[in-house]
Amino acid sequence: MSQHKVAAWSHAEEFVTPSDHIEAAHRRAEELDVDVIGNGAGGFLRVLTAATGAKAVMELGTGTGVSGLWLLGGMPPDGILTTIDIEAEHQQAAREAFAAAGIAHQRTRVIAGRALDVLPRMTDSAYDLVVVDADKAEYPQYVQQASRLLRHGGTLVLTWTDKESDPAARDPETRTLREVGKLIRDHDGFTASLLPVGDGLLIAVKR
Repeated sequence: MSQHKVAAWSHAEEFVTPSDHIEAAHRRAEELDVDVIGNGAGGFLRVLTAATGAKAVMELGTGTGVSGLWLLGGMPPDGILTTIDIEAEHQQAAREAFAAAGIAHQRTRVIAGRALDVLPRMTDSAYDLVVVDADKAEYPQYVQQASRLLRHGGTLVLTWTDKESDPAARDPETRTLREVGKLIRDHDGFTASLLPVGDGLLIAVKR
């Protein structure tokens, strides 16, 4: 990557200033050793929800509430975020982050459990946006579930990894992402693009 591109990437990450509540959630994530999205990806999610008017949002991977706060920041006042995570401690941190930010409790549904156990119980075509930041080994199953859960015109966002573009990277996680990326790119039911935001975001609109 050229020096200019590195500088541009760094500028993009620093362009959006997170709220005090998001910064606090970031600090809590560091304490719990939880990987959460950066400001560039968070800013994009906020713009995406605002641009699409997403009212029903599904998030896989609650973390400490960082991504949830970004999403809620762009959603309309009557929008509801459903967020799923297997770690109860992380979800408690997210609940505290949402409360500290003044988010009304009825605007979030925090569901504890393994996503692949929870998702089959969710309603078909009920969501405007599905954001996946969870176990990448299970991305193929998440994409299958998301295609059912999203309404026509709904958007799927998957957090990515910059290793996927490295031909030398052949670990199981990276191979899975390559397969998922090709599947979505070539799928007649999606219009997709891979964005160089953070470690990468794959975004696809259900046709």
